[in-house]
Amino acid sequence: MSENNTFDAIVIGSGISGGFAAMELCTKGYRTLVLERGPMIEHGDYPTAMLDKWDMPNQGKVSQQEISKHYPKQNRLAWWVNEDNKHYINKDDEYPYHEDERFDWIRGHHVGGRSLMWGRQCYRWSDIDFEANLKEGVAVDWPIRYADIAPWYDYVETFVGVSGQAEGLKQVPDGVFLKPFPLNCVEQKFREVVAETYPERVVTPGRIANLTEYKPEVHKGLRGQCQSRDRCWRGCPFGAYFSSQAATLPVAKETGNLTIRPDSIVMEILYDAQAGKASGVRVKDAVTGDVTDYHARIIFCNASTVGTTAILLNSRSETFPNGLGNSSGELGHNIMDHHYGMGASGLWSGNEDDYYQGRKPTGFYIPRFTNIDEQTEQKEYKRGFGYQGGARRIENIPEGKVGLALKDEIFKPGAYHIGMTCFGEMLPHHDNRMYLNFDERDQHGMPIITFDAKLRENELALREHGVKCAVEMLEAAGCTNITSYNSVTAPGACIHEMGTARMGRDPKTSVLNQWNQMHDVPNVFVTDGACMTSSGTQNPSITYMALTARAVDYAHKQIEAGKL
Repeated sequence: MSENNTFDAIVIGSGISGGFAAMELCTKGYRTLVLERGPMIEHGDYPTAMLDKWDMPNQGKVSQQEISKHYPKQNRLAWWVNEDNKHYINKDDEYPYHEDERFDWIRGHHVGGRSLMWGRQCYRWSDIDFEANLKEGVAVDWPIRYADIAPWYDYVETFVGVSGQAEGLKQVPDGVFLKPFPLNCVEQKFREVVAETYPERVVTPGRIANLTEYKPEVHKGLRGQCQSRDRCWRGCPFGAYFSSQAATLPVAKETGNLTIRPDSIVMEILYDAQAGKASGVRVKDAVTGDVTDYHARIIFCNASTVGTTAILLNSRSETFPNGLGNSSGELGHNIMDHHYGMGASGLWSGNEDDYYQGRKPTGFYIPRFTNIDEQTEQKEYKRGFGYQGGARRIENIPEGKVGLALKDEIFKPGAYHIGMTCFGEMLPHHDNRMYLNFDERDQHGMPIITFDAKLRENELALREHGVKCAVEMLEAAGCTNITSYNSVTAPGACIHEMGTARMGRDPKTSVLNQWNQMHDVPNVFVTDGACMTSSGTQNPSITYMALTARAVDYAHKQIEAGKL
């Protein structure tokens, strides 16, 4: 065993949860190797961050020919792949996957992962979420409750920097907030009229990981205040939104304990049957093809819901012929995502002479308001939905005018458009799964990931009510030209994949315990989306980070006690 290949800890993946795991491990004194299957991207190395649309080909749009050749699955929703972000997005012809049922697996392989491209919405879970499976007899019970994770939400939010407004809602507990990005004039009036008509429906500023204020004691010169440019998915040279590049990896690097190895495809986690633990990982260099084994005392899996589980399923041994830690048979099952492609919009009446400054990175959020107590119980479906939306001036692009005439026209006061997209919860279902096709291999010799998951009866019923409630609120606000839509999206499209290596109380029905630790392999932890036991309605990334910090703290204490 080479000393150069031996570390205290290995983290697989460098995105939202992987970056946090690396920072927590390094600051606790562990020599940590971070393995990323894609290339290095340094903070500030964001080629389109300072470009305007007219600086890019086709006003920032990718040609249909290029989409058809390289991104037919990545761009199924026809908005995701653009000239300003395509360099972060995997090409389908280079990274294939199969579908028994359609699954829109949107991803990018590079240091920082999707932390460079995420929506940055941050909402806490509550006991309504953690208790739902048990109360409804769905899947298995979460092995934790809100009290277990609440202090870790505090810890993570303080470091991340979440702007938001306290509302005192039990379904989305308040957190450690920076000042919010205020609602604009129309959004504020919409909030007021909705509160008057439907008091259980709260329109609040989106809670988002963009800094509305700089705190030197926390950010220490690494990050700056948000400039309201609304170019977040390009990478932010100001470090104004939370990403691995701007926040966690620099802190980890400062300790001197961090080693990042990009272009490193983790083929499998190595298992030592005699010790009953994992001994390390086997890595293929994506450029040279060389295969190297790295060893460590503890391993954190943070390669994304699908990536982590693919590695675990490919880690086969005499002890675990169906994948590492898979004695329960649940590895790869219970895959979830939020589902959207539903909502409503309309024209706002009034405020034509009012305007706002900047392009703030968030609008409003309406938290779940159904099935949270007896008064809001719905007979047609379980769980609930929330909305993300906003109000903005309608673009005024008159035909046939140029120069001064065009300028005069586009600066005239005009109407506002208000819209909202509904995000619904997806129930865990054993038959919703991903698996590996060992008969087919990709360019690196890895088995092809295959998806077999779909929305089911509960999700379809929930969608109908979500659209209906959106229309109701717009009608109450006096909007005109109201239109609604309900285009059923495939799992994956919301880019909130969860499940596949779920937490649980019983090793016979779950993969991980209450500490995100494998029941079967105690020195392997999974703290990305694969660990989730249900999906909630809230964007999940802040929960991944809280679970990660909590799991690292537990692992550290177990090591200090000589138990790990």
